[in-house]
Amino acid sequence: MTDMARHPRSILITGCSSGIGLVTARMLKDRGHHVVASVRQTKDLDAWPHADIPVVQIDLSDDTSIESGLQAALAHTEGRLDALFNNGAYGLPGAVEDLSRIALRDQFETNLFGWQVLTNRVIPIMRAQGFGRIIQNSSVLGIAALSYRGAYVASKFALEGLSDTLRQELRGTGIDVALIEPGPIESRFRANALIALNRYIDLEHSVHAASYQRQLARLNKPGPAAPFTLPPEAVVKRVIHALEAEHPRARYPVTFPTYLFALLRRLLPTRWMDRVLLAASGGGKR
Repeated sequence: MTDMARHPRSILITGCSSGIGLVTARMLKDRGHHVVASVRQTKDLDAWPHADIPVVQIDLSDDTSIESGLQAALAHTEGRLDALFNNGAYGLPGAVEDLSRIALRDQFETNLFGWQVLTNRVIPIMRAQGFGRIIQNSSVLGIAALSYRGAYVASKFALEGLSDTLRQELRGTGIDVALIEPGPIESRFRANALIALNRYIDLEHSVHAASYQRQLARLNKPGPAAPFTLPPEAVVKRVIHALEAEHPRARYPVTFPTYLFALLRRLLPTRWMDRVLLAASGGGKR
């Protein structure tokens, strides 16, 4: 019997309707942990396929939903929560000059503000226990900016800074904060990004209209749209270490682009790095 089988940990995972969240919930449950999954929409709650994994509804843009979802999750864990995996997010493509206040606000409500509201509700529980793990699913776009991803980049850069600050403030409490930094991963991310693009961006009347047509082709492309794309299991491997290790790392890069861009950012002048990132994004035209 493994140590984790003797001492399973309770964990709440957000954004479990598909992709990384769903695979993480399943794999951690199979390792013997007490997993509570969360989804945003009622239809995903009703269609939840894993009878052995309890699921609650949490809309990260709604404080009332966050509170009620957390209380429902704690009812499944007898009031204890060893870990929180903040994962539920979406990407909003679009040129920075086309982003309205509403578009940016909505991106941050889900990708940052909701995460912090939930985290702040969980911290007192972990303080009382003397132990906790806050695992944040960031992105390669939290360390490197690509054109036409400004809203998502901004939310992830902010998440990185907020998480670094929180880690310092929680030192000595027994609560660790870890950032997972995936590059391209197989998921519904592009499908959801396409919905956001059509919702928030005036594609036809923008000076970037031609570039948006190329964006649409990329987002509609079946299969992986970027080199070095890995399955969600690559992310789960890092989540497992962040959850189970005695001393989790502050950062867990995932996929080759994350390692490469992190290295180049340290080595190259900013203008040179801009050239690398423009090339990686198709010269700013993809």
